[in-house]
Amino acid sequence: MQFTIDATQNKARACTIKTAHSTIQTPVFMPVGTQATVKALDANDLLSMGAKIILGNTYHLYLRPGSKLIKKFGGLHGFSKFPNSFLTDSGGFQAFSLSDNSKPDENGIMFRSHIDGSKHYFTPQSVLDTQYELGSDIMMILDDLVALPNTKERIKKSIERTTKWAKEAITYHKQQQEKGIGVHQNIFAIIQGGTDKEFRKMSAQQLCALEDFDGYAIGGLSVGEPNQDMYDTVEWTTTFMPENKPRYLMGVGTPEDLIENIHRGVDMFDCVMPTRNARNGTLFTNFGRVNIKKAMYKEDALPIDEECDCYTCKNFTKAYLSHLYRAGEITYFRLASIHNINYYLTLMRKAREAILENRWEEFRKEFYEKRATK
Repeated sequence: MQFTIDATQNKARACTIKTAHSTIQTPVFMPVGTQATVKALDANDLLSMGAKIILGNTYHLYLRPGSKLIKKFGGLHGFSKFPNSFLTDSGGFQAFSLSDNSKPDENGIMFRSHIDGSKHYFTPQSVLDTQYELGSDIMMILDDLVALPNTKERIKKSIERTTKWAKEAITYHKQQQEKGIGVHQNIFAIIQGGTDKEFRKMSAQQLCALEDFDGYAIGGLSVGEPNQDMYDTVEWTTTFMPENKPRYLMGVGTPEDLIENIHRGVDMFDCVMPTRNARNGTLFTNFGRVNIKKAMYKEDALPIDEECDCYTCKNFTKAYLSHLYRAGEITYFRLASIHNINYYLTLMRKAREAILENRWEEFRKEFYEKRATK
């Protein structure tokens, strides 16, 4: 991976990440393709919108169809036909959240498949082995997640385990690369600690001291805590993260969350929100959200967003989208998802331009002013 900082304005950054499969300009939003597909879209849809990186999930792909099968088809790139970069989450969050009785210990996480109840065990090494077979460009390591709120003892234990597993993961990754495995794959560590400043500092300092990692993520946020707590935690945590490596905030979030965390020094984001909200009838625009379920849109001859240049807005009206949604037509899911993903990707491109042109503060102010006029 090559990483360069192209411009900064206060804490906001415009950077370039080069992987084996694409050049990624930040700030960047990564559409979530959990099952090696962004729901309702295919590789051509994503390429037409300029997506340079999408996210796949190790837990889901490990269980179905299996990483060995995906490897036979040329990894995620050959299997899905999306030629640009993939980032794969380690699957630790899903093992924790989707299994009724996941049990972490000092060496890994035991869990039952949400598909058939079969038992599985993730270790720092095994999740990397799966990701080597998937062939992702950026691999996330296994971390120990805890439900919040929780006791200080349990959060401290999660940090200790996460650091221990990070050391095991980076050692194993270097050993595998010496054998010619994962040579073009990059590895990110995940900072934990809830919203407690001392715990976040502890986790960040321990992990960032392991300098062989290619980037660092902030995990364990956007799990129900107040937005301001998330913003304060990110602002605090980034001060302990190296400037010369990518910073990734996992699972975030709304357009407002992206703008506020770019403002606090984050480079990379992912979230299911644009596609999940699209399927549920909520469409993001420059002027706020549109709930296509409302009766007021049944005869609306305007596009979702008159400032949007996506395929959906250039060709279809809100009345048509309203009809498709009410009729339960599958086409609605695709058209709505195209619009929402395009909105997120465009927002990131405009944010980058503003940072490069030294007008980030003005851009951020205009972002909120447009929403206030609706």
